[in-house]
Amino acid sequence: MNNYRYFLLGIPAIVWQILFFYIPLIFIVGLSFSGATYSQYFAPFFGATYFSIIARSLILALSNAIVCTLIAYPLAYFLAFRAGRFKYFFLFLVILPFWNNFLLHISAWIFVLDRHGVLNNFLTGVGLIQDPLPILNSPVAVGIMMVYFYLPFMVLPLYATLERFDRRLIEASSDLGATWWQTVTKILLPLSMSGIRSGFFLVFIPSFGEFAIPEFMGGNKTMYVGSLVSHLILGSQTVASGAAFTLISSVVLLVAVIFIYWCLRSKSEGRGSKEWNSKEQSSERIGDV
Repeated sequence: MNNYRYFLLGIPAIVWQILFFYIPLIFIVGLSFSGATYSQYFAPFFGATYFSIIARSLILALSNAIVCTLIAYPLAYFLAFRAGRFKYFFLFLVILPFWNNFLLHISAWIFVLDRHGVLNNFLTGVGLIQDPLPILNSPVAVGIMMVYFYLPFMVLPLYATLERFDRRLIEASSDLGATWWQTVTKILLPLSMSGIRSGFFLVFIPSFGEFAIPEFMGGNKTMYVGSLVSHLILGSQTVASGAAFTLISSVVLLVAVIFIYWCLRSKSEGRGSKEWNSKEQSSERIGDV
């Protein structure tokens, strides 16, 4: 009876996903093949120019996910283990940006990174630089905005994983003489790998198709997958070509996700089996004593 109730509660989410994900995806696939030949829609995208755009988007997504992981893990650790009674307030600060319009965030960062914005005025005021830095409309501005916007998607899964972490393992590790770095690398990281994987893909997948941030913060100087898809889809004569390129880039993204997932999973399993063997050896030694 409980399973039936849970199924009923999940029906709205299932219907929402079918209406706004699967049906549009079917339309895109059908549009890319409808009344077209391979040479008409697909062949033009199998060139160096378009694959460089896909590679550039993969690099952007991968670098954004890695940077977000490096920043989010210490923050999630602090929220789970050190924030105490203030952790809900800090979580509120992490979630707060989602309450505002995305374009408002972009406008604020443009005001900060502009040639005569807050950051350049501060640096020139304290004498660190003589001329303003050309940060806006550059890959640096795109990277800053990408990390800023996608960081909560990495923090929240990591916090949820670390919040359920058995702290007695850390105490036992310290009692057995392990250093802080050994505790982090051999206990904390392997046992929180599920949260790392979840947050990594929550950042990596949407970053691959991002188009608003490169357009506004990068000055639309560099073409990414999201920018090209939006340009083709919004064109009156290139809708089918946009659908074909969407299909090609989605296949590349799927292959990249499977490869990264395999790498993360094999690494965590290898480390976990190694830790398990060491635990068995330790227990045998204790039994002998």
